[in-house]
Amino acid sequence: MEQLSFDDFEISKEIKKAVQEIGFEEPTPIQALALPEALAGHDIIGQAQTGTGKTAAFGIPVLEKIFIGDKSPQAIIICPTRELSLQVAEELGRLSSFMSKLHILPVYGGQPIGRQIRVLNKGAHIIIGTPGRLIDHIERGTLDLSGIEIVVLDEADEMLDMGFRDDIEKILRETPTKRQTLLFSATIPKTIERLAKKYQKNPKKLRVAQNIITAPEIEQIYYEAREHLKLELFTRLMDIYDLNLVLVFCNTKRRVDYLVRDLKSRGYDADGIHGDMRQSQRDKVMNKFRQGKVEILVATDVAARGIDVPDVEAVFNYDVPNDNEYYVHRIGRTGRAGKTGYAFTFVAGKEIYKLRDIQKYIKSKIKQNKIPTVKEMKTIKSGLILDRVKKVIEKNNLDKDINAVETLIESGYNSIDVAAALLKMLKEE
Repeated sequence: MEQLSFDDFEISKEIKKAVQEIGFEEPTPIQALALPEALAGHDIIGQAQTGTGKTAAFGIPVLEKIFIGDKSPQAIIICPTRELSLQVAEELGRLSSFMSKLHILPVYGGQPIGRQIRVLNKGAHIIIGTPGRLIDHIERGTLDLSGIEIVVLDEADEMLDMGFRDDIEKILRETPTKRQTLLFSATIPKTIERLAKKYQKNPKKLRVAQNIITAPEIEQIYYEAREHLKLELFTRLMDIYDLNLVLVFCNTKRRVDYLVRDLKSRGYDADGIHGDMRQSQRDKVMNKFRQGKVEILVATDVAARGIDVPDVEAVFNYDVPNDNEYYVHRIGRTGRAGKTGYAFTFVAGKEIYKLRDIQKYIKSKIKQNKIPTVKEMKTIKSGLILDRVKKVIEKNNLDKDINAVETLIESGYNSIDVAAALLKMLKEE
């Protein structure tokens, strides 16, 4: 099938310009499936994981629905967590950067409700929020959903798992029956099907195949390491792979705090986020990570929902996740937009059985590597650099660089010496 481009969709020139500015070259599989149906006004059940581009898949149709002249809410996007609400708001902000006078408001707990009320009184076209805070505004009479034309349920399975079904139904009942409803979920259990049957009209069922979800750009590796060796292994891998921006997942809040402390004591720019931190603290840490001021972000699964930083070079599963699906969510944070990413998993003792379950679930083998000794580190690093060299030779136009090397050779140096000197410089960086 021929690859679609964003020019193939009926979207405004302002959004096309924003898409070009962001750097989206072609639609992801879920975007290619969902955009034509959503733009045509159909209800959708979209099965897609985090990291597949689903925000733009529903964000573009939402933006196309908005009439700027009417300042009352016309679209509502319901998300399971504050982090995801903020992430969706940021993405819609980027997609609407050339649409003047558009107002997007994220509403969530942990932020003063008074500020949200003031913004709502001034007018907001798109409301993005968590079920609890949306219900709060509805009950206070500060949020009127009678003019809603499109509703999005993002990560619907997660919201139902968190016990938000009654809240979601209450919100949906406040919206007009004549509306478009887009539902996105990583899995489609019976509870989702029942919700869809009750609140959607002949929805189009769209699914991204599992083999697309676990992207080939991510190299998945695991190491068997006892607990007391994990920190040393982590620092060796940081050095070998020369990593600058990484995400580390732990299963508990306490583990996050201890690991951040240990990394800082070794001189790393590390920080952590978990559910016990105030929202303002989490926002501050996330902003530093996005700006590259923190090179290592340590997080729990719940706190990390919605994290989307495009340049994450590697994900470390410091603990094997307790849920198979968390593994997919975690590793999907790297290898974005066609870039290569690494997913390292540290396995201690009986966790090997959990890892076997994960491999069955993702229908993919995770390669085992030995813990490298200090002596082996330089050899491995050289091999990785040479792999990068091969890729550059195969992909890039090297005419100018060849000319520069030829100048050195004409000065009396041979090509082997030049290559060896460059390899040495790269290893010492």
